[in-house]
Amino acid sequence: MTADSAPRWRRLEPDERREQIFACAAELFGERPYAAVSTADIAARAGVARGLINHYFGTKRELYLAVVRRALTVPTTAMEQLPSGSLAERTEAAVEWFLDMVSKQHKMWLAAITPEGIGRDVEVERILDEADREAADRVLEAMGFDRADERWNQLNALVRAYGGMVKAAGREWLVRGTLNREQVHTLLSGVLLTLVSDVMPRVREQSGSRS
Repeated sequence: MTADSAPRWRRLEPDERREQIFACAAELFGERPYAAVSTADIAARAGVARGLINHYFGTKRELYLAVVRRALTVPTTAMEQLPSGSLAERTEAAVEWFLDMVSKQHKMWLAAITPEGIGRDVEVERILDEADREAADRVLEAMGFDRADERWNQLNALVRAYGGMVKAAGREWLVRGTLNREQVHTLLSGVLLTLVSDVMPRVREQSGSRS
């Protein structure tokens, strides 16, 4: 049998097949609005029967939610891999990891932070909120903060506010092209360092009053 006549498919284990479908769905949701992607499109991209999508993920909406959740989740293992150096070194490394992650899935990341075509969906909003909070937790832990800190929720809120700037900077880089990766890295690492070393200590010293 020649290379040209060899079959182009192979039997995959269930977990491998599920991951293949997931990857193809992520590609399509990153390329098109939610409403413009059908389960038939995903099945064709993955080279599987449409019934397998329902078998592994349920509905298109459920598959979309799973894709969004993964695109925005910062794994604990990522923060554990940061160097144990100075605060400046850790902020630089954390931002570099984030930009690497976004580069590898930039279309899906952009689609996830600004979901279009699915309408106002409470579940999507919940996933976005949870992802923001968990990502902020990871950042605080990476910067050496203790979860037992009585002001953890306030610190988390500060990082989530910073996260809004992260998303805006990402769009300037990936969509508008007004900033390049190096410039975004300088912006995000510099602001994160200032936030952790200067702003957060000052906030912790202030009263809980919102007036």
